[in-house]
This record gives sequence, structure tokens and C-alpha cells, in this order.
Amino acid sequence: MKLLPFDYAVRNLGRSPMRLAASVAGSALVVGLVLAAGGFVRGMEKSLTVQGGHDNVIILGAGSEESIERSQISGGVATLVTGAVPGIRSRLGVPYVSPEVHMAAVLKPDRDSTAEWTAVLRGVTPTAFLVHPQVRIIEGRPPTPGQYEMMVGRLAAVRLGAAADQLALGRTLWFDNRAWTITGRFEAPNTVMDAEIWTPLNDLQIATKRDTTVSCVIVTLDDADVGDVAAFCAQRLDLELAAIGEAEYYASLLRFYRPVRAMVWVTAVLIAVGGLFGGLNTMYAAFAARVRELGALQTLGFSRLSIVISFLQESLLATACGGLLAATLALLLLDGLAVRISMGAFALTLDDAVLTMGLAAGAGLAVVGVLPPLYRCLRLPIVEALRTA
Repeated sequence: MKLLPFDYAVRNLGRSPMRLAASVAGSALVVGLVLAAGGFVRGMEKSLTVQGGHDNVIILGAGSEESIERSQISGGVATLVTGAVPGIRSRLGVPYVSPEVHMAAVLKPDRDSTAEWTAVLRGVTPTAFLVHPQVRIIEGRPPTPGQYEMMVGRLAAVRLGAAADQLALGRTLWFDNRAWTITGRFEAPNTVMDAEIWTPLNDLQIATKRDTTVSCVIVTLDDADVGDVAAFCAQRLDLELAAIGEAEYYASLLRFYRPVRAMVWVTAVLIAVGGLFGGLNTMYAAFAARVRELGALQTLGFSRLSIVISFLQESLLATACGGLLAATLALLLLDGLAVRISMGAFALTLDDAVLTMGLAAGAGLAVVGVLPPLYRCLRLPIVEALRTA
């Protein structure tokens, strides 16, 4: 089969600058939209899957397996589980057992401010850094118990809808009718903890008037599994406990947000289809003006298949330019961009899979956009095509 030279497709791109600009802009819009949707879904998935350590087990109140914030258990569970469950990881005699309080609270930038921020607070002890190795202090120091101090996550400002300087070191936040000083910043990449605010456990218990209870106890296991912890919970009927793997808990949260992810994809598909139909209109108009060219190529001995291949090359080149432009802008502007949702905040993630999907969408747009109008034009008899004005 005799093929048209590749530079024929390249030269055709410059024949109509307006058509080329429309093709590049349309493909860039579609690819950019797919990348934004994919980055949103991928960022949410990573924040709720990497978060859960496969060796971590959450002990919480029975009936509260779907929400730690609703759970209340005795503060003595941490001591009881340490002595009752063998196989808990330890370092230098310190067991990886972290009693924690999780809650949503309203904070204010100062006493007289009318602005109110809904924050996710976590009351912790030093062992929290053992069971959550993702957490790393990047500025300042941890809060000191009894001093009403806080440590904010890297995305906490996004979660609150506050300016970054309002959560700078040394600034104060008003909570429980007193000022709490920010002493440190931490990061926990790809986890919901990245948007939280941490305080000393005892301080938060006093502020919320839950001196004897915590939300949960998180343990890290070495030579045991969830079943061993569940057996301990089943034996202590008086405490009304339940055990769930941390990875399983956050996987259930991800399932809860499945409608949100579906809505994002549906929106992206609808806008992409709109862009596709707009591109089809442009393609039909462009090919209608090139019917004589198609007839002339067939007269010169080129088969319809070779013409299709050449025009596909032309369309793929145009959409590839738009796709690469969109990918470049997305990596510069969207990758790592913080997004606020009800559970906290997370960063858009444009990894290899998302980029491949976006560029594939651009290639699909090129194929779908060129084949229907090309098929219609090539159906004309050669003589009639040559007579077309």
C-alpha cells in the first residue's frame, strides 16, 4: 500500500492557522479537564489508602466503626490492651499504643473575631509519632502539655479556609475561651492528617470536658493481627469496644466518597463530550473545504486507507500539541494543589497513570474527531469530489 509522506501531514497543519489553533485549544481543554478530574480522584484515593497502616488497628466504641469522631471509650483501654494483647510493637520498652481524641471544633483567629473556622483536632501523646510514622515536623516543635499549644498540618490552612500567615508559628487560635499558641508545623503527605491540628491529649480532654474518655486507641502490631485485638474487645464486654484495621477504616471512608468521585467523572465526561461535538463541527467544516483534495489524492493513486492514515497523523499531531500543553500547565498549576472537602483536605495528584489517561483522552479525541467527517467525505465518487467547489 502506497502511503502519503509524513511531512504531507505536517505541512497541512500550517495551511489553516485558525483550524490548527482550534484543534490545539479544544484538545488542551479536554485533556486538562481529564487531568483535573483524574488528579482529584487520585489525590483522594491516596489520602485514604496510604493513610491506613496495614499493621495498625483502631480500637473504638462499638457502633462507631464508621466514624471515630462519634466514638467514646475509657482512657484506660490503652493500658489494658498493652497488657492483654501480645505482639504489640515496641521500641526501647515503649509500646506502640496511642490513645487519641478526634473531633471537629470551631476555632477563631482571636477573641473578638467574627470569623469561625471548623477544624479537625486530634489530641495525642508522644506515642502518636510512633504509630503514625508518616508525620514529620517540618517547622517548630511539638506542643507542650499544659501550655495550651497546637501543632498544625501543612494543609490545615486550606481546610480552615484561612490565609497561610494566620497559622504561622507564634500565632494564636481561640478555642475553649482561651488562646492556643501554634508552636509547630508538620506534614503527613497523602494522608488526611496533613490537614489536622494536633494538641496534647490531656489539654484537649480538659477543653472538651472528657477527662476520662478518648475517641480511640491505635496500636501497631508485630506478631499479632486484627483478630487478636478483636478477641480482647470481645472479652471486655463491659467496655463496649470494637476493633478495625486502620487500612479498612479509611477504605470505608473512600467508599463513602464514591458518589463524589462519580460526580467528578460524570462532570468531566459531559464537558469532554461537549468539547468533542464542538470539535466535530470544526472538523466537518474543515473537511468540507478539502473534498477536492481528497479526490485529487485518490486520482494520484493513493488508497482511501492511506488517506485516512495521513489525516489521522495530522489530527494526532494537532491534538498531541494541545495535550502536551495541557499536561505541562497541569503539572505547573494543579499538581499538589490543595483541595478542601468535609473530611479535611488533600492535594491533587498527577502521577504517571493520570498523565497517561489524559494524553490517551487527547489521542481518542483525535481519532473520534477525524474519522466521521473523513468517512463522509471519502464516500463521494472521485468525479463528484473533483467537481466540488
